[in-house]
Amino acid sequence: MLMRGGTSKGAYFLAEDLPDAPADRDDLLLRVMGSPDPRQIDGLGGAHPLTSKVAVVSASASPDTDVDYLFLQIGVDRADVSDRQNCGNLLAGVGPFAVERGLTAPGDGRTAVRVRMLNSGDHATATFPTPGGRVAYEGSTEISGVPGTAAPVAIEFQRRERPLLPTGRARDTVADTPVTCVDVTCVDNGMPTVLIAASALQVTGREAPEELEADPHLATRLQGIRRAAGRLMGLGDTSGTTVPKLSLLSPPAHGGTVMTRTFVPVRCHTAIGVLGAASVAAGLRVPGNIGEDIARLPAAGEWLRIEHPTGFLDIDTVVDGASPVALRTAAVRTARKLFDGTVFPRPV
Repeated sequence: MLMRGGTSKGAYFLAEDLPDAPADRDDLLLRVMGSPDPRQIDGLGGAHPLTSKVAVVSASASPDTDVDYLFLQIGVDRADVSDRQNCGNLLAGVGPFAVERGLTAPGDGRTAVRVRMLNSGDHATATFPTPGGRVAYEGSTEISGVPGTAAPVAIEFQRRERPLLPTGRARDTVADTPVTCVDVTCVDNGMPTVLIAASALQVTGREAPEELEADPHLATRLQGIRRAAGRLMGLGDTSGTTVPKLSLLSPPAHGGTVMTRTFVPVRCHTAIGVLGAASVAAGLRVPGNIGEDIARLPAAGEWLRIEHPTGFLDIDTVVDGASPVALRTAAVRTARKLFDGTVFPRPV
């Protein structure tokens, strides 16, 4: 099934329909998506990391979870399949997919599906309308970065017991080149993310994604930050991975909390991922973070509006600043079924 989840698009599979061996599974998915090819002309992929994604879903053996969800990021121009991160946007489609495939029964008018995210072990509950026992995709909810409206999918993430700051500090200094250093905040609220003041990299943070991607000097500095921060966060060598994400912060332009430009890993996101936004929001709630003099932080209990190139994403987050840990995180997304049928992978 091909679905749009949030501001991403991906192929959703039942785990039982894919090979058990990861190497065989990954080879098949590369051929399904048309990778490696910058156009992905011979597969389902849309020639961008946001449209080259796969969700693998199965019934969960855990008594407190309905389904298990494995996210796989498929390389576009590289023969690479990564399970080192979650995707909160494709998560929006997991509940509807589970109902469509009979993994869980629909509720009376609304259905809540408890999801275990295998990439990280985190848990979330997705709630969406199911009038008459069928998934409703049409509705009046609009999210930035997606044309039109659709039915809302409310996602609430279970409290994370692990520390919010992987380095144990609200600020770290990392070398982005052999001769320059940058202050950052390393945070993980479901997505390892590095917060950076845009001004520290001599950009405004309001440039179009294409303009930022075309700056080779900026790309070099961002790669240096990713590698250095990744080691500090305990992620090892991140030069060939998609984590940590990098989010440039600048003052809000449209009355929100903060403006962002997020890199995946070197392509600039046209919006922002759900878990990336959740990490930005939680990081901004930590005393001493890099965005203290940049963001317009709302009062405790109020949602944070994370601005991005095509609009905004509202995040509800409650942080225990003493630990610090994220006590609550929630967001609203939409999802829509685009196609349900048979895919013919590129021959071996």
